[in-house]
Amino acid sequence: MIVKLNKYDNSWYNPGNFLKRILWYCFNNIFFNNQILFPSFLKSIILRIFGAKIGKKVIFMQNINIKYPWNLEIGDFSWIGEGVWIQSLGKIKIGKNVCISQFSSIITGSHNYKKNNFDLIVKDVVINDGVWIGAFAIVAPGVKCEVNSVLAVSSVATINLKENSIYQGNPAIFKRKRF
Repeated sequence: MIVKLNKYDNSWYNPGNFLKRILWYCFNNIFFNNQILFPSFLKSIILRIFGAKIGKKVIFMQNINIKYPWNLEIGDFSWIGEGVWIQSLGKIKIGKNVCISQFSSIITGSHNYKKNNFDLIVKDVVINDGVWIGAFAIVAPGVKCEVNSVLAVSSVATINLKENSIYQGNPAIFKRKRF
């Protein structure tokens, strides 16, 4: 079987109003995806205007790229580090007191490599309270990170992370209890 990208069709997927997406693209590049460290409270306001649910005192660093904020929820006192990629084709729910470290990625979309038309696959991600996603780590589509779990530096979560547990590697495997 050979992949035939000319057969690719994601017409079933509707990311939202076209004008809203264009406006978000501009705001994302002006206020988020650049070297300027705009205040986090301003970024929170902008995200809320575009439909995100943002808790109290969330910290946003620079060079963050958010695909569709209307699919994003972040709880109180969470941190989004420099260079984070939030690919919110599906819903992403981030709990309270969560640290998403620099240059990590949260991904909700992929493709079906078993089909020659490379179908789009979208699965929601849930990152519960107290989770720490290490620098350069990746959370794959459909993964749920339970309370206080840790995904170590440069690790790739393709399975659910259990509560109070540390995972490491590619693919990430359980290493030890956190507490």
